[in-house]
Amino acid sequence: MNLLDILTPSCIRAPLASPNKKGVIDELVDVLAAAGKVSDAKALKDAVWTREQTRTTGIGHGLAIPHGKCPGMTGLAMAIGRPAKPMDFEAIDGQPVKLVVLLASPPDRTSDHIQALARISRLMMMDEFRERIYAAETAQAIYDLLKSQEKPA
Repeated sequence: MNLLDILTPSCIRAPLASPNKKGVIDELVDVLAAAGKVSDAKALKDAVWTREQTRTTGIGHGLAIPHGKCPGMTGLAMAIGRPAKPMDFEAIDGQPVKLVVLLASPPDRTSDHIQALARISRLMMMDEFRERIYAAETAQAIYDLLKSQEKPA
């Protein structure tokens, strides 16, 4: 799984405008919609928010990976947002979130969805990479950091 296959610089927002969890999810879905990666933004917002309410996707170490599956999506899509300042995402370690990676997929792409979640998690377990991406000021800087870790297809 190469994350650059499902992410473009236009799907990265740094900094995010919204100061809260629901707003951030909506903002990142809107980014995907503007990029033409989702046809029904409301359905995806509902799917991601419903999933978020069952259990937080704030997985610790300053990272949240809200995700959802939505009919009408043609493939996997990802948006990344860096909050203007670390924010509460009800993370399992109680720490504020510094980066939000939203992952969306059609209902029948479970394997790809899980592979993408795993790849994001592996990257973010690398301490130096994680600190560099948290410090990145722009969408292009975040994209370039990911590009430095992903091998071309």
